[in-house]
Amino acid sequence: MIQEITSDMVAGFVPPRNINSRKGQNGKVLVVGGSRIYHGAPILSSLAALRVGVDLAYAAVPKNIVDAVRAASPDIIIMPLADQKLTKGAAIKLSKTIPLGIDVAVIGMGVEFVEGLPVLMRRLSNMNIRIVLDAGALRNDIVGEIHGTNCILTPHAGEFYRLFKETPPDDTAERASIVSRMASECGATILLKGTTDIISDGIQTLQNTGSAPAMTAGGTGDVLAGVTAGMFTKNRNGVEAAGAAAYINKQAGMLAQYDLGLHITASDMIQHIPKIMKGFDRVHH
Repeated sequence: MIQEITSDMVAGFVPPRNINSRKGQNGKVLVVGGSRIYHGAPILSSLAALRVGVDLAYAAVPKNIVDAVRAASPDIIIMPLADQKLTKGAAIKLSKTIPLGIDVAVIGMGVEFVEGLPVLMRRLSNMNIRIVLDAGALRNDIVGEIHGTNCILTPHAGEFYRLFKETPPDDTAERASIVSRMASECGATILLKGTTDIISDGIQTLQNTGSAPAMTAGGTGDVLAGVTAGMFTKNRNGVEAAGAAAYINKQAGMLAQYDLGLHITASDMIQHIPKIMKGFDRVHH
């Protein structure tokens, strides 16, 4: 059975904030991504996570784009990778410097080379850090690394095929069935992006509808990855975190489209995330 994600449902997925919480207690995210060409991807993901309400966003990026990422925002904490790509050596060195208390790592946005991904995933899992894999990290050879981790995958249809060698059908019910089956087989939550997003862990399956044709703009997937990571810091249930993220991301895109028409950028979406999140704000005394 497929459940439609509603605002009321998302309200139940977003926990209240403790009125006496301190810096770091509302989420710490590590973003691993970027390359010489795609320096903007980790910026978008980091800022999206912050706009969801996490306290700290660390960006581990290749050293040749450190200055660009640092200049983009004073809110992002920069961790330069040892190499210009996510090599095995860079992954090993990064794994030794991951700050204590990181809740979620989101990996893959804009990366060109992910040889070191399996090493990094094992280290993150050993540290009890939840993982979101996106874009360049969605490769068939990492499927075996996912079992036993609390992981969310965020593919579009092409990346889904690259992961599982299966093409998602157009029919929503059939699409949900294959996503559920693959989620069960690989032991992860899958958020298959599309006009209708499908989210499943093999047990529970959700769908997120809504029309936002302007969201074809480059970078909107990077925003979703950051929103997903941010929600995953607040809710350890992968389906609930990914379902909330899909809903919030699409609502932000629809609101940006309402304001600006079919001319939005991914950055415009980030500015609208707080307007959507505000409706779910609760403080626990």
